[in-house]
Formats: sequence, structure tokens, C-alpha cells
Amino acid sequence: MGRRLGILLMAYIVGGVVALMLACSAEPTPAPTAAPAPSPAPDVPDTGRLKGEVVGHYAEGVYALYAKSLASATAMDAAIDTFLAEPTAATLEGAKRAWLIARDDYGPTEAFRFYGGPIDNEEDGPEGLLNAWPMDEAYIDYVEGNPGAGIINNPGDYPVIDAGLIESLNEEGGEENVSTGWHAIEFLLWGQDLNENGPGSRPVEDYTTGDNAGRRATYLATASDLLLVHLQGLVDAWAPGVSGNYRAGFVAMDVDAALNNIITGIGELSRGELAGERMTVAYEERSQEDEHSCFSDNTNADIIGNARGIQMVYTGDYGIISGPGVMDLVAVVNEGLAVSLNREIGRSVALAEGIPSPFDRHLRGNIPNDDAGRQSVLRTIESLEGQTDSIVSAAQQIGIIISVS
Repeated sequence: MGRRLGILLMAYIVGGVVALMLACSAEPTPAPTAAPAPSPAPDVPDTGRLKGEVVGHYAEGVYALYAKSLASATAMDAAIDTFLAEPTAATLEGAKRAWLIARDDYGPTEAFRFYGGPIDNEEDGPEGLLNAWPMDEAYIDYVEGNPGAGIINNPGDYPVIDAGLIESLNEEGGEENVSTGWHAIEFLLWGQDLNENGPGSRPVEDYTTGDNAGRRATYLATASDLLLVHLQGLVDAWAPGVSGNYRAGFVAMDVDAALNNIITGIGELSRGELAGERMTVAYEERSQEDEHSCFSDNTNADIIGNARGIQMVYTGDYGIISGPGVMDLVAVVNEGLAVSLNREIGRSVALAEGIPSPFDRHLRGNIPNDDAGRQSVLRTIESLEGQTDSIVSAAQQIGIIISVS
């Protein structure tokens, strides 16, 4: 009996151990140790945010350059008033110098055109009132061989010269019938350029003892005042913090639409306007009348200013302020293209700066095409045309499709 009890007790103990082992084996398998957290991804620029920054900085640049242009044009207006109050050779030269400074400040702003913005929208853009060219000088004043030409010398048809008159007559009856803007003022200060080696030389007597001197003075003063009105309108349109102005809508629009406008502006200026209308036409036709600032011989500076305007928009460096430009955006997706296009644009500026002045010396009929001066003009044209293709390609890299001449 005792032996049997021992056997039963042993069986009970063994069975308990087996049951315990089976119970333990039924527990869930512990989860594996978690793997270490992956290293943070490399810092990739936020393209969407950068696009917005480029658009915002562009608006700042546009405002800054128009404000600068208005400031120097205001100084020019004051110099013209000084000249008209006391017409002497010295005060006339002072007015001319002020025009040249103001004109150079305006040049880069032409990169803000070609997308229907405040400067050239179809309804009320003042571009044609500010910068129309070429102009028929005889539409405003006397010319060689026709001392009675122009609005100034026709008091019968135009008894009162005021802003309303000269603005209404601008391009009336033909694109060359330019009555206001930079080139009307230029002509009234310099006169016709009949000098092969320099600018025009209007005599100061045109504002003292010459026929219709008083009407000529009124015309010049009025045209200068009107230029300020139109520039002020552009400054107001791009002013920061103004609800409802153009800038407010521009920075609020779809960012890709805004970038399309920005890049279209520099692309169209690069080839269709600067290389084409402003340089190739004059170069091929050998026509002084087709160069941009023919009376003052400031055409070289006009070309350089336009080329620099393209460079400013691309790099984001407007001289007065600097920030993200189109180049920074392109560099995110194709750094090589961004760098090479910057080099192309810089080369075009350098080539423009290298054209010997005055520009019209390269347009004379007896100058051969292999002349160094004409070659310098042609190289600049070709460089501007080539960089335009790269501008289009750069736009495509950031998802923007532009169409330019």
C-alpha cells in the first residue's frame, strides 16, 4: 500500500511538471526587439515654399526699381524746370545729364513687361506713353528742311499745349507719331542727331529767341510732368501692403501662374524685344532711326540696362535689394543648368558693355560686316538669342511652359 502511494505521488508530480511545461509553451512568442529608428532624410529644399519666396521677392524688386526710376525722373523734372526758368547752355546740359541718369534707372524695369502687368496691360498700361519708339521727330517739332513741322509750330490746330493734348495725340495716325514719354523729352533736349560722332545739339535759343520758344518750353515741361504721373502709377501698382492693388493680386495668384509671368517677361525681352526689335532691326537695316535712344546716343546704355534687368530677375539681385531669384529655383532641380544659364546671361551683359559707343557708328552704310564694332553688336544679339532658349529650358525644369518670340 505504501509503495503504491509513492508511485501515485510520483505520477502526480511528473504530471504537474508536464502540465506546467505545456502551459508555458502555449504563451505567445514575445515580440522581437524594435529596430532602431532610421536616420533623418537629407534636407531637401521645400520647392513650393521657395516658389512663393521667389514670387514675393520679385514683387519687392519690381517695386524697388520703379521707385528708383521715379526718384531719378523727379530729379530730371526739377532739372528741366531749372533750365526752363533760366535757359542757358549750362542749365540745358544739366537737364540732359539728369535725363541720362533717369533713363539708365528705367532700363532694367523693362524686364517687368510682356505679361499684361501694370506697365503694358491692354486697357490702361502706360508703356506706349512712356517708351514708344521709333519716333517721327517732325510730329513734335521742326526738323532739318522743315522749320514749321510739328505740334509745337502749329498753334492754329493746337492752340493749348497740355497733358491731355499730348497724351491724346500719342501714336495718333501711326506708331511713329510719338508725342510723349522718354524719347519725346530726349528729342526736345537734344534735337535731331545730325552728328556722326556724337549726339544731337539743340541750341539753347530754341527756348529763348527761337520761333515758338514758349510753346516748346511748355511742351517739354508738360511731357516731363506726364512722365512722372505714369511712373507714379507703376509705383502705386506694385507698392507693398496696399489692399486691392496689382501687387496684392500678383502675390496671391497661383504661384506657377506668377512664375510664368515672371519668366515670360525676361524671355520675351531677351530675344523678341532686345535682340530682335531693338538691335537686329537697326543692325540689318543700318538705320539710325531704328536705334532706341538716337538723339542722345544713349542706345548702348539702353541695351546694357535691359540686359541687366534680365540678370536681376534671374539672380534675384536687384542692386538695391537681393533675395531668391529664378536661378535658385532652377538650381533645386538642375544645378548645372542654373549655373550655365547664369553664365550665359552674364556673358550677354558683358558683350553689351563691350559694344563701342555710339551705337549708330556701327549702322553706317560704308561699314563692312566684318568690322569689329558690327561684330560686337552681332555677338551680343546671338548671345541674347541663345540665352533665351536656355531660359525656356530652365522654365520647363520647374514645370513652367512659356512661349516667347
